[in-house]
Amino acid sequence: MAFITDTRILRLHLPPEGFRLDNGEILRQIDVAYETCGTLNEARDNVVFICHALTGDAHVAGEHDDPRKTRGWWDNMVRPGGGIDTNRYFVICANVLGGCMGTTGPSSINPETGVPYGSRFPEISVRDIVEVHRLLLKQLGFEHVYALVGGSFGGMQAMEWAVRHPDDAEKIAIIASGDSLTTQALAFDVVGRTAILNDPHFDGGDYYGHIHPDLGLSLARKLAHITYISNHLMEQKFARRRREVTPEDGQADAKEIFEIESYLNHQGEKFINRFDANSYLRITAAMDNFDLRNGFDSLADAFSRIQAKVLVVALSGDWLFLPEQSETLAKAFHAAKCRVSHFCLEAPAGHDAFLINIEELQDVVKGFLVRQPIRTPTVRETDDLRDYKELVSLIPEGTRTVLDLACGEGDLLNFISEERSDIDCTGLDMVTDCARVVLASGHNAIRANIDDGLKGIPDNSYDCVILSESLQVMRRPDIVLKELLRIAPVGIISFPNFGMWKVRAEIAFLGRMPVTKRLPWQWYNTPNIHLCTIKDFIQLCKDRQIKFDRIRYMSTLLLSRFFNFIGAKNLGASRVLVRIRR
Repeated sequence: MAFITDTRILRLHLPPEGFRLDNGEILRQIDVAYETCGTLNEARDNVVFICHALTGDAHVAGEHDDPRKTRGWWDNMVRPGGGIDTNRYFVICANVLGGCMGTTGPSSINPETGVPYGSRFPEISVRDIVEVHRLLLKQLGFEHVYALVGGSFGGMQAMEWAVRHPDDAEKIAIIASGDSLTTQALAFDVVGRTAILNDPHFDGGDYYGHIHPDLGLSLARKLAHITYISNHLMEQKFARRRREVTPEDGQADAKEIFEIESYLNHQGEKFINRFDANSYLRITAAMDNFDLRNGFDSLADAFSRIQAKVLVVALSGDWLFLPEQSETLAKAFHAAKCRVSHFCLEAPAGHDAFLINIEELQDVVKGFLVRQPIRTPTVRETDDLRDYKELVSLIPEGTRTVLDLACGEGDLLNFISEERSDIDCTGLDMVTDCARVVLASGHNAIRANIDDGLKGIPDNSYDCVILSESLQVMRRPDIVLKELLRIAPVGIISFPNFGMWKVRAEIAFLGRMPVTKRLPWQWYNTPNIHLCTIKDFIQLCKDRQIKFDRIRYMSTLLLSRFFNFIGAKNLGASRVLVRIRR
């Protein structure tokens, strides 16, 4: 059973001159609608503030006593045991300035006139929204929160907050968002606002007490809703199917309508019953005008003061906030030397998937918010432990940041953290579950394919990059090595040596591809596509002008150690550890 919440209204304590907006205008009085759920701990340091999306409100989770009211808009995320676990965190969500769900907006009574603001409500900015929410938190007794979480327009608010007040939160989660709208998304908003402004009942925005501009607001919502759903989902749910018209459709002159038409009509009708046209105009304008680069030399410059850990999540099927926009954000956070994690999740449903199809997203957010790292015991198998110790010994002194490529579930990262607690570790893996485990282990995580994913990391983002036992599975090992040395001055590579005597013997005497501890797969299911010997690797380094200053030849078998002892390294070593430099 869902928990019960209620919306509270708090009147802010404003200075005598009122609240000065970004554009210089003044609001003399501001009420803020907010809801809370979860339990505040004794230290008061488990607060998660959620910034809602464009037409959201404070009712993020749970149920109200009134059964006619809907469950929270992110009820599947914010719940006991959920991605934002109300057993662990005290969650606060507040309606934005300019809204119509209890926070002061155009439909609110202007204390100076006694009638709704209407057309007199000033233009607002994302910064204004953030500053009002900061005042709310301070009045509730919170100078600092554990995490800021925002999806879509809420992600813009979270970024603005982090940029302007970098000490306010320990963690920032930005989901399906961007530093500004694309031109196409902006175009949809422009047309939507035009529909409202041209409604015959708009009356310049002073329609309160009269007929509201429902037709224009409904059209704006329909247009926006098209951007929330991917073409894939529309085809799956509606295709070109038709159905008979019912009285509820309000189209007596038609016998049939498309199912997608019926769906959009339903969305438009729902929206006009809960939202205000003037609020839609003000909030969409604030989103359209938001550009995080304004006042900064670059995005990286904007992010340069942020000390919080950052999570950026993109959705593959999102065409309102494109995955490329999240990649741009992650790249800028890297360039600003922030502790950033980046995931692009498979979500063919489109932008709204962050609200409804959230199985993977829940796990990622939960892992990111974990306060105490969840780590499996460090490997204790003799060979692996020896390899890890050898590898860590090659990490140069003074190294502060390490990236482990193809990190799996982060065993090596955990070992590095134990041995060198001064190093900030990041793991990259193409498997979402692996990257999520790394995130929950307290490390930064990137979900990407090494062959394609390194292009999203800017030059010199790390002090050292590790590629352990994975070089041979790359499509183009030579390009991976080049990219590795672009993002860090030092790389540490380990790989199985295909020139080892045991491997040669199996081919020579058995006539079959070898199966060993380091190469445990059959020829038909092996992930290895570029097996090489020590000599092959050294020749590649020479051909690509890659310097190597340390080579460790790893062996466990007695005969292998003998070959290493007499100098036949290519014959004796089962695996090789190399430190390379530019």
